[in-house]
Amino acid sequence: MPIPSLTELIPILQSAIGPVILISGVGLLLLSMTNRFGRIVDRARLLAGAVAAAEDAQRPALRAQLAVMERRADVIRRAIMLGAVSVLMAALLIITIFIAALFHLNPGLLVALIFIVCLGALIASLLEFLHDLNMSLHALKMEIRGGER
Repeated sequence: MPIPSLTELIPILQSAIGPVILISGVGLLLLSMTNRFGRIVDRARLLAGAVAAAEDAQRPALRAQLAVMERRADVIRRAIMLGAVSVLMAALLIITIFIAALFHLNPGLLVALIFIVCLGALIASLLEFLHDLNMSLHALKMEIRGGER
C-alpha cells in the first residue's frame, strides 16, 4: 500500500482529532479532582495529628472526621482513575480512527465500543466526583456540630 500524500493525510487527521477536545476537557476535570485529592490528604494529615494530641473526650469526633476523609480519599481516587481511563480510551479512539482511515479499514464496531467505554468511564468518574462533593458537605456538617453524626 502506497504512503498517502499530505493532501490525503489532512482529512484523515481531521477525522481523528475530534476526541482531542474530550481529552482536553477531561484533563481539566482531572486537574480539579487531583487538587481535591491533595486537599483531602492534607486535611486527613492534620486530623491525624490532632487525634494524637487531643484529649480523650475530643478523640471520637476527630476520628469520625478522619474516617470521612478516608472514605472521601477512596471516592476521589476512583474518580481520578475513571477519568484517566476515559482519557486513555479517547487516545485509543484517536489512534483507531487514524489507522482505520489511513489503511481504509472499517472498524465501526470497535470505534463505537471504545467511544462507549470512554464516555461510560467519564460518566462514572463524574458520579464519583459528585459523591465526593456530597461527602464533603457531610464532613463540614460534622465539623460544625463537633463530630456528631
